[in-house]
Amino acid sequence: MSTTTIEKQADRQLPYFDDRLIFEKSRPGARAWHIPKNDVPSAKAAEYLKGVALRKRPPALPEVGELEVIRHYTNISRLNYAITTTFYPLGSCTMKYNPVMNEVAVMMPGFRELHPMQDDNGIQGALALAKRVQDYLSEVTGLPGTTLHPCSGAQGELTALLVCKAYFEDHGEDRGIVLIPDSAHGTNPASCAIAGLRAVAVKTGPDGLIDVEDFKKKLTPEVACAMITNPNTLGLFESRIHEIAEALHANGSFLYMDGANFNAIVGVTRPGDFGVDMMHINLHKTFTQPHGGGGPGAGPICVCAKLEPYLPSPRIVEEKDGYRFDESNPKSIGRMRGFAMNFGVMVRSYAYMRRLGAEGTRRVAEYAVLNANYIRVKVGAHFTIPFDRICMHEFVATSKKQREFGIHTIDIAKRLIDLGYHPPTVYFPLVVSEAIMIEPTETESKDTIDRFIKSMVQIAREAETNPSLLLEAPVTTPVRRLDEVKAAKEPELRFNCCVWEPSP
Repeated sequence: MSTTTIEKQADRQLPYFDDRLIFEKSRPGARAWHIPKNDVPSAKAAEYLKGVALRKRPPALPEVGELEVIRHYTNISRLNYAITTTFYPLGSCTMKYNPVMNEVAVMMPGFRELHPMQDDNGIQGALALAKRVQDYLSEVTGLPGTTLHPCSGAQGELTALLVCKAYFEDHGEDRGIVLIPDSAHGTNPASCAIAGLRAVAVKTGPDGLIDVEDFKKKLTPEVACAMITNPNTLGLFESRIHEIAEALHANGSFLYMDGANFNAIVGVTRPGDFGVDMMHINLHKTFTQPHGGGGPGAGPICVCAKLEPYLPSPRIVEEKDGYRFDESNPKSIGRMRGFAMNFGVMVRSYAYMRRLGAEGTRRVAEYAVLNANYIRVKVGAHFTIPFDRICMHEFVATSKKQREFGIHTIDIAKRLIDLGYHPPTVYFPLVVSEAIMIEPTETESKDTIDRFIKSMVQIAREAETNPSLLLEAPVTTPVRRLDEVKAAKEPELRFNCCVWEPSP
């Protein structure tokens, strides 16, 4: 796309958008449905519902026709960003495309119609699939003990920390400290607090990696483990990871790896081989489960043999006559949630794993790293790259060059919206001022990436020649730039629909 075309798109007039709420579109008597006449005598109904609180009048729901409902929700959906509509270079989140084939697999009746309370004998196929997912994750991580139990990456962190804590309690050791780099994801210290452990920050060195000397100073006998993201949140591989692992093990401590960035190394190197003792895996990042939206998720954890006895229950056990759930392990930390796993998302990951195979899995990491470095080199002349060397799957740029024209990272992010992109992660990690974290993933084509690079170069030029354009962005959205500080302090989150009454 030429620069002229991009500019024309950004300056186009917005079509009319009806931003009224569905309640404001309500008109007395409008209907999109008809309820059959009640054929249960009122006396009988009252008898059946004895003791149940009955409404004295209908709920205050909007009255709209079918066409109005369809238009309302279709138009709202057009305001959403999604990987199926636009490039989503959200650093640290790995917003890769989820193949439609995965959705086809999970909709197969044998998987779709399972019930979580079914007896083990009636779900042998599901248990076999789940066991294969476990075995695959153990293979790619190099860690023998795997559970699919946790239902998110954050719960995976908490589960692993509780497993670690249970190990030391079982061995009569009082260890309550967890070492965490100051560039870590915010969930790391939060998980420590919930697990009843104390987080101690380790400095980032001038090379963007863990300051190993500072790490060793803080490695006391009270340390239970260190939580390290590798590659780290700057998109750099911790080159001294072996040294860190050896120091921890000599201290009787464990090395935990936050698996958020596993997409950069999957199939290339195994965390267990470079000293990791436990990790969680964000299946929505690396193994194409649905990402976001609050739906069912998964954050399996893999652990070394020492920690395997403490994994949550139930575990899937393979026997001569099939598979079953086992809850008999006395050292287990027990259940972290009601059921064994969110099965539907496991089907999606399994379909993806089988389609890729070993060679395909390795290519995921290779292409993710290639795409990130390609963008880094191309935009490096226009933006400041604080750690400008070969990165992994993502890299961090800053708006340092643009600040002399009064432009900040938030302005660049808002302008990208006008040019048709979801902005990258901004202002994280906190160790870099005005950070712009870009992660293209392996699923984007060179054409898409080239278009994005062109847009970034255009924004750098606009910051110098027409900064007001960036300061006013976005101009192509139904809602213009908000006062974000005021929105955070004085949110207006409720529409008072109670003043509206339904028609008789």
